[in-house]
Parts: sequence; C-alpha cells; structure tokens
Amino acid sequence: MRLLLVEDDLMIGEAVLDALRVEHYAVDWVRDGVMADTALRSESYDLVLLDLGLPKRDGLDVLRALRARHQTMPVLVATARDAVGDRIAGLDAGADDYVVKPYDTDELLARIRALIRRSAGRAEPVFSHKGVALNPATREASVNGAPVSLSAREWAVLEPLLARPGVVFSRAQLEEKLYGWKDDISSNAVEVYVHGLRKKLGSELIQTVRGLGYVVPRL
Repeated sequence: MRLLLVEDDLMIGEAVLDALRVEHYAVDWVRDGVMADTALRSESYDLVLLDLGLPKRDGLDVLRALRARHQTMPVLVATARDAVGDRIAGLDAGADDYVVKPYDTDELLARIRALIRRSAGRAEPVFSHKGVALNPATREASVNGAPVSLSAREWAVLEPLLARPGVVFSRAQLEEKLYGWKDDISSNAVEVYVHGLRKKLGSELIQTVRGLGYVVPRL
C-alpha cells in the first residue's frame, strides 16, 4: 500500500516515516501544503496522513481541494489542533478520521489499517479468499491455515489483489504499491513477485489478464 505523509515537523515526520516503513508501506513524505496538493494531483495513494498546520498552504485547504476534485482516498488528519471546532471542521471538510498530537504510534497504525480496510469495502480485519488469508495487523499470511512467509514486497503486491477480488490491477498500479519516490523501480519487479507468490500460494490464485494486468478471480 502506498501512503502520502504530509508533515512539516522533521522529528515527527521521521518517526512516523520509520513506523510506516516497518509496516511495509511505501511512503512519500512532503512538508508543506503546496507540495501536498501537487503530489495529490499527480499520484495515486491508498491513504493520506495529513497535518493541518502546514507552511505555504493550510492542510484544511488541501483537504477541501482534494475532495473538490472528487478524489476518494481515505484521509487521516493528524494535527495539534485539538479544539472541538477544529475536529468538526476537519471531518466536515472530508477527513475520514482525526487524531490529535501527541498520538500513540500503535493507535495511529491501527487507524490506518481500519481506514484502508473500509476503503476496500471490508469490515473484517483479515483478508481471506480461496483459503489464503492475510492479517495486516500481525503481518501473518496463511494458506488453508498453514503459515506462509512472504517478503515485504510480495505482501505489497498480494494485499491489494486479495482485498479486491475481481478487480484487475495493471503492472503500473501494483508498482505504485511497491515503491515511493526515492526507490529504484526494476522493470520486471511485479512479474518477479507474482511468480514468487504463485509458488507459495498456488498457481491459480493470481491470474494474468493479457494486456491489462493481474487479478484474483472473485469465484
């Protein structure tokens, strides 16, 4: 999953970035509202973690512009603005959740998982399909109840496919789940990880749709 972190405080940003990467998220980090708006206009994200008190352009304005463009990715506001009116304004502007600094990192990660889960149309915490199960909270995978070890990038490819059976993901869309701006992209990376997943999970789980990409069939 690819996230956009919008945070101008260097110490907080580095701490959150490290925590997200430990959880195997691909993360882009920007430190002002103009850069945030530019990133949101040009890139696709599974979730935005948005501070409000930003240089150059206020985070609330960035959020309103995002929703005015009808972009539907989940937005978790994480800010020092703790007044009830601020929380109401953030939620009414289009935020999906709101946490106040200082926040507990484990709680922040749980809120991120919940928002990503709901954005995929799922309420249950474990993605399960055709005997394959992924638990994002524990990073455990299994096939018919037997544990399977997946690399971070195998997980990053499998999670969106398993979360949305029947939806075809192009190679470019899956690459977005694997890499942030500063990562080097291998031309055949997705093919390599899909091959590894088929060896571990069975050749029929992920199917190639010629000319389009990859899909976990619904049935």
